[in-house]
Amino acid sequence: MEYWAKPGLDRQQSLLLYPTLDDSVDEHHPVRQLEEILKALDWSAWTGTYNGHVGQPPIPPWVLAGVILYGLMRRIRSSRQLEYVCGHNIDFMWLAEGRRIDHSTFCQFRTKFKGPLKDLFKQVGRVAMGMGFIRLLEVAFDGTRVKANASRFHTWTAEKVEAALQELQTRVAAMLAEAEAADADETSLADDRLAQPLPPELADAQKRQAKLRQLLEELRQADAARKKEGIKTPAQMPKADTDSKVMPNKEGGYAPNYTPVVATDGTADLIVDCEVIAGPNEQNELLASVDRIEEDFGQKIENLSADKAFGTGANLQGMETREVSFHTPVESPAPQDGNPAKRADPRQAVPEAECAKLPQNDKHKLDKSCFIYDAEADCYYCPAGQILDYEQTKRETGRETRYVYRCRSCEGCPLAGICRDPTSKRGRSISRDEHEPLRERMHAKMQTAAAQTTYNRRMHIGETPFAIIKHIFEVRRFLLRGLEKVRTEWCWVCTAYNLKKLMTLIAALRAEGKEIVVNVKG
Repeated sequence: MEYWAKPGLDRQQSLLLYPTLDDSVDEHHPVRQLEEILKALDWSAWTGTYNGHVGQPPIPPWVLAGVILYGLMRRIRSSRQLEYVCGHNIDFMWLAEGRRIDHSTFCQFRTKFKGPLKDLFKQVGRVAMGMGFIRLLEVAFDGTRVKANASRFHTWTAEKVEAALQELQTRVAAMLAEAEAADADETSLADDRLAQPLPPELADAQKRQAKLRQLLEELRQADAARKKEGIKTPAQMPKADTDSKVMPNKEGGYAPNYTPVVATDGTADLIVDCEVIAGPNEQNELLASVDRIEEDFGQKIENLSADKAFGTGANLQGMETREVSFHTPVESPAPQDGNPAKRADPRQAVPEAECAKLPQNDKHKLDKSCFIYDAEADCYYCPAGQILDYEQTKRETGRETRYVYRCRSCEGCPLAGICRDPTSKRGRSISRDEHEPLRERMHAKMQTAAAQTTYNRRMHIGETPFAIIKHIFEVRRFLLRGLEKVRTEWCWVCTAYNLKKLMTLIAALRAEGKEIVVNVKG
């Protein structure tokens, strides 16, 4: 008797009855749930782009999209890896219906259908909403960093671009002189001969020259902005992906990054909106996201939470205008409990014994929270009980309107040494922007128990998609380059995340014996 187990099937044995591809995939396998959802969606936006009369019969878009989305769920993102598994993995072979799909087909397909892909993302959201998994009662908005497909050590600076331009200009001048000499030698041709196109190498060099000039202008503008902020190091632009920005990583250090943002519904942690920006200012994307969600789902968000970076004046104003209950921590400029400046009568000076407890700013001068605003009189009162009257209004392009108040009684004040700059010839000034009342109302709102409870759920809701996408899907670096292609790649990732979540939720309901029918209308 042989010790080893016998093979399940002789490789050379011819079989009369062989298991079909469908028999090889369990009836409860997730890939079947994925196909069920995909086939219930409307693919007319995709199929409308096909000619239908020329070329070989195309692979249906739901098959290619399904393989890409299923690959993301299985941590398979490379087009060549997708090509391999479609010929070797039973579940992928079943999904592709036995087709051998070339990697170039996947590569072209994943970037071709940006508009239809957005529509697919919306349809999946509407399916989830119809099943009660999206309610927009509580939404969290957040952003993260994902590395760009570019090296940290191969970057442009304004100085490097200027040197490259100088070198390229010398080469272009030499090639132009060579081309002119060649034209002069062609004396046998008629004077009315057609103008000859530029040599390919010269045309490419001139295109590169134009691109470098554009990069130089962008870097000079970035350097000017950094100089205003007091940053001495020059701006850097990655060579491989000039749309990305060198920013701090979540894991530490610096690298070319993009900033993906998502809005997540708290009912089942499904993503209701996704976008990618090139810079770090994710707070500027909040209002546009709120508008897109209302347009896509036909319903307003009831409560939206975001971290303190999103508590800008524009966001506070925009959320109030849109009648969305917003929750974000903001610092109130008014004196708070424990601050000696908080007193019943602001016209009375803070007791001398308490002055040492007055908060100071980073310049070691009295902080703005030491000054009390009187809305009725439109003035401020300093800790010494002196008035700061309205002086002027400052309006700067792209910035909030600011109202300046100045004290006329600083000379001889006992607090002058810790209140104003000793080199200043004028009294202490305090500025107040147009959104200050909104900040005060938000600060008061966030002190309530109900607002704190809502905000405390923000971290779980907002961070769940990033945790799954980065750790489970292993998406920590984009494969594509350029902002528009990266946005498309992120939409694929978020659609795969939502489908994965939806598949799990549907499977759980069916395990309870509930009849679930998947359709776009819910």
